[in-house]
Amino acid sequence: MTLQSAIESPFGMRSTAAEVINGIDLSGKSALVTGGYSGLGLETVRALAGAGAIVYVAARRPESAQAELQNVTGDVRVLPMDLGDPASIDAFAAEFNLQTNRLDILINNAAIMANPLTRDARGYESQFATNHLGHFHMTARIWPLLLASGNARIVSLSSVGHARCGIDFDDPNFDRREYDKWSAYGQAKTANALFAVHLDVIGKAHDVRAFSVHPGGIKTPLQRHLTMEEQVAMGWFKPDGSLIDAFKTPQQGAATSIWCAVSPLLADKGGVYCEDCNIAEAWHADLPPYTGVKDYAGDPESAARLWSLSEQLTGVAF
Repeated sequence: MTLQSAIESPFGMRSTAAEVINGIDLSGKSALVTGGYSGLGLETVRALAGAGAIVYVAARRPESAQAELQNVTGDVRVLPMDLGDPASIDAFAAEFNLQTNRLDILINNAAIMANPLTRDARGYESQFATNHLGHFHMTARIWPLLLASGNARIVSLSSVGHARCGIDFDDPNFDRREYDKWSAYGQAKTANALFAVHLDVIGKAHDVRAFSVHPGGIKTPLQRHLTMEEQVAMGWFKPDGSLIDAFKTPQQGAATSIWCAVSPLLADKGGVYCEDCNIAEAWHADLPPYTGVKDYAGDPESAARLWSLSEQLTGVAF
């Protein structure tokens, strides 16, 4: 397993997706980005398509996606999919398997954050169901396409929000404990990191490598469920409503996803949590605020346990 410690990278916190992918030729490659039509996803698609990849965008609102992507240069194709609906995921996968015979880059980007308690048709809590279980289900359904690549990379969008908590394996869907929107988000983001850990374990022998990413603080539609008062209180915005200096632009926020997807520096690596276009440091008390990765988000035993739970909850296996 790759060490959870920084390497020499020419890029950093303020690098953009365009800078990271400059000089990389993705002609003949195929990529899939979930939620690739707003915020970070849009900039991720822009970078991949600009480098020559055929980019498929899985979109819960395909009409909106077509409108948002119309000015993106390159071959971009929208397919409908709702990560909170297993039938929609299966329909997407069936169509996607007809569209291409291989997948070189998968970026599991779509997410919801800190919303009021809602449940999917199975009764599963929506942040865990959408951010993790939906991507688990979808990735399983298209796994043969990733194996067919011969050199695929998977990027799972996590967050520094993982530091709020690990997985409550006894009650992941808040059936018995009181719902807290931030605990639910933290659990989902830990799940995204652990998903990459075990994906890398099973994919490594087939040259499929997986990474998780903290993109940084960015103002995007992800914050739609938060009031400005909440965001000021959390220190994300100044009292006058302007962004704090530590926030990134969407172009900067997409850079680490792109770095994990294309950087030759990661050719023999995988299973690690990345931030600021580098492998993040394992968390310790001397790290700057909002950096590093907690041990429980990279623990192989927890990753395997989550994998088994995910198979159980979705009824889907790789």
